[in-house]
Amino acid sequence: MRNLLVTGGAGFIGSNFVRYVLQEYSSYCVVVYDKLTYAGNLDNLKDVAGEYPQRYAFEKGDIADAARVDEVMRAHDIDAIVNFAAETHVDRSLIEPDAFIKTDVYGTYVLLEAAKQYGIERYHQVSTDEVYGQVLAGSSVESDPLHTRSPYSASKAAGDLMCIAYHTSFDVPVTITRGSNNIGPYQYPEKVVPLFVTNAIDDLPLPLYGDGRQMRDYQYVLDHCEGIDAVLHRGQPGEIYNVGSESETENIAMARAILDLLGKPHSLIQPVKDRPGHDRRYSLDCTKLRALGWRPQHDFQRAIEKTVRWYVDNPWWWRKIKSGAYKEYYRRQYEGREI
Repeated sequence: MRNLLVTGGAGFIGSNFVRYVLQEYSSYCVVVYDKLTYAGNLDNLKDVAGEYPQRYAFEKGDIADAARVDEVMRAHDIDAIVNFAAETHVDRSLIEPDAFIKTDVYGTYVLLEAAKQYGIERYHQVSTDEVYGQVLAGSSVESDPLHTRSPYSASKAAGDLMCIAYHTSFDVPVTITRGSNNIGPYQYPEKVVPLFVTNAIDDLPLPLYGDGRQMRDYQYVLDHCEGIDAVLHRGQPGEIYNVGSESETENIAMARAILDLLGKPHSLIQPVKDRPGHDRRYSLDCTKLRALGWRPQHDFQRAIEKTVRWYVDNPWWWRKIKSGAYKEYYRRQYEGREI
């Protein structure tokens, strides 16, 4: 693998992965292919474009556009695809599920067709722990049945199944990772951690769903990137690998940790009406990935500290995002939901 197509590479996890790959592999060239929707942001790659002008390229496009995907595959002699491109926010999937079907299902199909046509060395699908549904006891392993509870998780599960089908039917060298909740630099502030951090910086309420006792595995984004890297290079085609920190935190504890790090009062926490089908707990067993030599480098405390520090140090990035269309989305999402 030398010429990687990273779809969704201008998003949160994708941009961190692009930066990681270019730093780790001096012989690799990376082409970012991104539609630049509200969550895709070339500011996420500003430093990359400056530091790696010979090994980085950007192509704007939709993964559901087969002709454009084909054009980019040929132009850059792509030999591996890492697919981060997805609609990812559960709340938005409850408002407009059709966008999730188009990108997460049909877009995945288009990329798999390209992978089959060009005989690439590896197609890697970045998925989510949400395909397992809520896990009230124990931890999910890769062979567990899928139990989706939102249009978002259903669309991601469908993409996963399509990947396995293309491996079985056409011998496309597919691998899949299912990651837990990521936190870190460049995460769009509709997601709970950057939303809470940036609100707290400005002394605004932190809208916490329900009783706040939902359990999540918050992993630092670079640990996730390293896990994807391990599977991309050492994983077995046709296999799925869980990626998480294997530690869990209640959402209310996460909110309090953010406020404590910023020296803000816990009274900023504002309970709001829970969202429909809100899963109470996710938990991943990552034994299979650990067998490839991967280990997470951050526990929750270190991950949240580094995340909060980045948003404190980079208001240039998030302040311009939290205006305009974002304000309207925030109003629709939270107005009148206070408990």
